[in-house]
Amino acid sequence: MALEAGAELAAKTYPVTRASLVRYAGASGDFNPIHWSDRIATAVGLPGVIAHGMFTMALVARAVSEWTDGAEVVDFGSKFTNPVVVPDDDEGTSVTISGTVKSVEDGLATIALTVLSGDQKVLGMPKVSVRV
Repeated sequence: MALEAGAELAAKTYPVTRASLVRYAGASGDFNPIHWSDRIATAVGLPGVIAHGMFTMALVARAVSEWTDGAEVVDFGSKFTNPVVVPDDDEGTSVTISGTVKSVEDGLATIALTVLSGDQKVLGMPKVSVRV
């Protein structure tokens, strides 16, 4: 895909279920109970079980890879601003990622991202630069 400054990248939506969190915990080794136990999550002041922050970032990386046909990621960052709360049901929740190409210069495309769970932004100031 040719990336041009100003291009709007089609939103990508990915499901997140408790089963997703279990698989991610196994792959990452992060078995913190806030990612699987409502009792523990609420005891520490969370609204319920939340997705791993790095799992959310991995979903963003997946969207970027799909938009850019696997271009090399040179820079990737954001702040974790709100949790992705994952209910204990068959549907779970979803994370939706959209992007706008801010610039293309010196062989790099910089993409500003919006990452939502429901109507809530879950990442602050997320951006990525890929080699073009």
